[in-house]
Amino acid sequence: MGFVSRGLFFLLAIFVLILSTPCSCGFGKTHKNVKSAVFLSPKFEIGPGSVVNRFFYGIDFPKGHIAIKSFYAEVVDEAGKSVPLHETYMHHWVVARYYRPKHQSHRNHSDIFVSRNSGVCQTKINGQYFGLGSETRGTATDIPDPFGIVVGNPAEVPEGYEEKWFFNIHAIDTRGVVDKRGCTECWCDLYNVTKDEYGNPLKSDYKGGLLCCYDYTQCKLREGFEGPKRSLYLRYTLKWVDWDKFIVPLKVYIIDSTDTFRKSKFPEHDCQVEYQVEPCITGDKDGNGCVDVKRATIPMKNGGYVIYGVAHQHKGGNGATLYGQDGRVICSSRPRYGKGKEAGNEAGYIVGMSTCYPQPGSVKIMDGETVTIESNYSNNPGHTGVMGLVYLLVAEQLPRQHFRHSSRSSFYMNVNSLSD
Repeated sequence: MGFVSRGLFFLLAIFVLILSTPCSCGFGKTHKNVKSAVFLSPKFEIGPGSVVNRFFYGIDFPKGHIAIKSFYAEVVDEAGKSVPLHETYMHHWVVARYYRPKHQSHRNHSDIFVSRNSGVCQTKINGQYFGLGSETRGTATDIPDPFGIVVGNPAEVPEGYEEKWFFNIHAIDTRGVVDKRGCTECWCDLYNVTKDEYGNPLKSDYKGGLLCCYDYTQCKLREGFEGPKRSLYLRYTLKWVDWDKFIVPLKVYIIDSTDTFRKSKFPEHDCQVEYQVEPCITGDKDGNGCVDVKRATIPMKNGGYVIYGVAHQHKGGNGATLYGQDGRVICSSRPRYGKGKEAGNEAGYIVGMSTCYPQPGSVKIMDGETVTIESNYSNNPGHTGVMGLVYLLVAEQLPRQHFRHSSRSSFYMNVNSLSD
């Protein structure tokens, strides 16, 4: 009974491998040791009608070689109470990775460089790893096993540098303003702005958007309105697992409906991030059929299996869809509008976006495939400064492929050594 033949061990190895190998029809090892932590961004003060569009470097972030499983965030006050959108509108928050020379002062950012995601937009545009807007409280961000966004890999950090993370937080206080929609859409006349934050004159046809609601700008208040300044924070919750060979890494892609790709010797992407939706001119008072459609056709140099997808839109958005070259739907994400007053259900605001969790292996973008993003907005009325983005998490390999490449040889080696 104590002797087992090599042939039996070989059959046992195959049997165990079949049972334990992750595949497209189900996940393999489930990570039970998920860690979680809640952090606060640096404090930002905001008063009625004022704007914060600020960068916070060196934010709190889990250490080590890990795989991110979820990133959730919301605006809270000093008591930790959720702040509703009709008081402080979250235009967007994004989190990006950068490398900083070791021992450099936290206030010195001259020698840092940003480590972008895998997206196709040009330098400094849409390079973040995480981020949402008003929909932040009601949008799922969990990543299924055995996938994860792998960070903190020492092999990827340049010698003499360390990995860090920063926030860009863009919030607009709309207490007491003359027009909440106009303030959240950054209408230039409400901000009394004719130049951007660098002093450059705005184009005559630029009516509203990011160029008019930069840091420290002020939206017009109702006459005589007074209100206190408040100290607010972005409270964010991270879930992660320590790196191991069972994790399948994901790449982050952000597809922008404003991308005007130009094919040349060196392909050029011109992502504008925001755009203007002209008002409906059909004369239909009810707005039926008044939909603005923004499309961009973009070649993807590298593809993979889509594991997660979600769109980002502003008020007035009807949803965004990413199509494959053959017209198949890769991901379609639609907004959910609030119906009440409490935080997370604010009437008239987008409070969540539907997400895409295709069965792993069922949706694949081929290398070199041309995809089309379509962003739809109601244009009765029109809107300024809107966005139409699709955020994708893509795996280059399925779990069983990743497992074969990373551990099959060592598995057979261990089995054979036992049978000697």
